[in-house]
Amino acid sequence: MRNALKVLIAVAVVITAGLIWAWPYIEMSFEGSAHYTEQDKRKYKFYTPDILRQMPRISPRYDFNYVNITGPAAFIHAVSFYDIDDSSKVDLYLEEKGYTKQDDCFIDGTCWKGSDPEETITVAHHEKKNSFR
Repeated sequence: MRNALKVLIAVAVVITAGLIWAWPYIEMSFEGSAHYTEQDKRKYKFYTPDILRQMPRISPRYDFNYVNITGPAAFIHAVSFYDIDDSSKVDLYLEEKGYTKQDDCFIDGTCWKGSDPEETITVAHHEKKNSFR
């Protein structure tokens, strides 16, 4: 009887520890949006796709955004660089990754398409903030 109680307590401790460790990730998977920097290690690792992780940092000031749009599954990942005028390093990076520049774009910017038909990368300059997203 005593051994069964010890085993039950040990199992309860392991399950509780697992839930405590996993809870932030469970919460993040249900979030509708997030605004974060690269220093927010947990969010950066969870939300940021490889294409944005490997993108050249063209400004010392930048941040990331994630939005999960309800309805037809749509995830929007963005990196914003501030106080820049030239995004040619990002254009070159996208070309090297196999993306092609599109003739039309749904925003005032440049749209890039890769091998995934569901994915579009947009490069836009926002004059208000002197930023690029």
